[in-house]
Amino acid sequence: MRVANLRPLMSVQNIMLAGLVFLTSMIWWGSSQGQAAEKPNILWLTCEDNNVNWVGCYGNPYATTPNIDALAAEGFQYMHCYANAPVCAPSRSTWITGIHALSMGTHPMRSRYPIPHDRIKYYPDLLKEAGYFVGNARKTDYNIGGRSDQDAWDTNKVDWKKLKQRQPFFMVINSTKSHESKAFGSVDNTDHDPDNVRLAKYHPDIPVIRKNYAHYHDQMKKMDAEIGEALASLEAAGLSGNTIVVHNSDHGGVIARSKRFLFNSGTHCPLIIRIPERYKHLRPAEPGTKIDTLVSFIDMTKTWLTLCEAETPEYLQGKVFLGPKSEPRSYHVSFRSRMDERCDNVRAIRDRRFLYIRNYMPYAPWGQHLNYLWTMAATKAWEQHDKEGKTDSITGRFFGTKPMEELYDTSTDPDNVHNLIGQPEHVDTVNRLRTALDSWQQKHFDSGLLPESEVEKRAVDAKKTIYDLVRDESLYDLKAYQQAAGLALEKKVDNLPVFYRDLKHADGGVRFWAISGCFHLQGSVALDMDRIEKALLDDSHHVRVMAAWILYRAGDKTSAVNCWNDLLRRSSYASLKIFNIIDWIGEGVEPYAEAMKACNFSHGGYVARMKTYLKISPALPKKRKKNAKSKNIEAGKR
Repeated sequence: MRVANLRPLMSVQNIMLAGLVFLTSMIWWGSSQGQAAEKPNILWLTCEDNNVNWVGCYGNPYATTPNIDALAAEGFQYMHCYANAPVCAPSRSTWITGIHALSMGTHPMRSRYPIPHDRIKYYPDLLKEAGYFVGNARKTDYNIGGRSDQDAWDTNKVDWKKLKQRQPFFMVINSTKSHESKAFGSVDNTDHDPDNVRLAKYHPDIPVIRKNYAHYHDQMKKMDAEIGEALASLEAAGLSGNTIVVHNSDHGGVIARSKRFLFNSGTHCPLIIRIPERYKHLRPAEPGTKIDTLVSFIDMTKTWLTLCEAETPEYLQGKVFLGPKSEPRSYHVSFRSRMDERCDNVRAIRDRRFLYIRNYMPYAPWGQHLNYLWTMAATKAWEQHDKEGKTDSITGRFFGTKPMEELYDTSTDPDNVHNLIGQPEHVDTVNRLRTALDSWQQKHFDSGLLPESEVEKRAVDAKKTIYDLVRDESLYDLKAYQQAAGLALEKKVDNLPVFYRDLKHADGGVRFWAISGCFHLQGSVALDMDRIEKALLDDSHHVRVMAAWILYRAGDKTSAVNCWNDLLRRSSYASLKIFNIIDWIGEGVEPYAEAMKACNFSHGGYVARMKTYLKISPALPKKRKKNAKSKNIEAGKR
């Protein structure tokens, strides 16, 4: 009997044990689900191409942005938020990786150089690993090769019902209504009154520019309406109580001398964040507060990941600016290189008050003709106004060459028109910012201290990504280039012997900055033209190009023209720079026309764009004699 009764007793014990295990599992599952539910949703409402001056809550009385203004009243308005790049592709390249585009080689506009995707994840990858449903509607434009822009996202559509079912979610909605292209076309018959616009100090007060301002205010109103629609949909779906809302533009803009430039106008962006009561522990202050924290776009990736309790890899280069894990920021850095078909190379560093800019190509005019930008009525009207001699030292500066360095007190000069470089009272500030920028470049592996196509060629030859190339000192000696570039930009005659010595350096990058240093000194000291002529045979095509320009300015136009034409006929990797220089010189293209036609170097299609601008018709293909086989094929015979 005892043995017979033992099995039922054990069954009861097993049942009780199984029940305990089940109950424990349910408690754990419920706890984990509760923790997941506590993670905030994030709705990131991005827009395009506008700086703070186009938004009402940032102080423009003529702006019509009621929905954004209301969001600021309910949330937090950041007064010092800046883009790392003043144009969309490198700016969004920085966002998606949390690494500066300049640190990866993805900073030139529309370049799509690859990065090591096996080691660098996109932030939506990390969010998915943390349990998030991620969507992006719909702009990507990450400027990175080797991976589809859409690959990291779960969806590219906004479905509020699905978002409610798939919480926690991270959803990006991008409005295109404020894009630069929306400022094109007719500027007549605008809803906004052209008399009621606030012109930047660098723009001349002429009717067409006023009308273009009014036209863009109309587009900002349409963008604001889309922001309002998204917020209303969030509320209607019952999701506003557990969703953090973020609104900002992808960089500044949009009338000429804003987008693409490192002034406030191109980088100072609206940033507004609304945090529900449920997550009030993340709030930086009481709702409706204006926040003076310095925020750099590079910080957004790490901040979103931290708020969502996702992994934050060591390679991330930003700081957390929101929540209990916030990190202080002293400086913001931004960068400009090639913009479409136009070559340039600029860095900027700033704190909340001062903006320091370093121009590595001071010979490139600010206002060099860019096909896309010159579609805008205001740009063409401004250029014509300048050609007629009607601009002054402030409104006409845009069409001149640049100084080596610039410094602006943005607290008193938000339009950045009064360069303070050279003023004794600002020497300490300039030195402080110079040093901080130099340190930043070393820490973050500035890949733009050599011409773009030179760096690309080295990466291809080494079979490496630019990201890896610039982290290999034997292939890209950053410190040496930094030192050589610094000497070149000093424009000191005492440096000339160093330049002559470095023209024989084993590294073509050092030789490039040596010849550039000679170029900057031309006119201040007699150059040894024998040394310059020898540089026409340098292994680096970019060294040859700059040597030829020195000879051209010295009167030996024949040698310069022959050098440039030879490189163009051979489709040199420096071809785009040659096209730019010939246009900057402004003495016509006739001596180069045939070589330009023969040039097949693409540079992403931008050589062809320069040909169009300079009215260079494409070369006709050479006729070749047909052999018997080709004749048979054309006749349909096999």
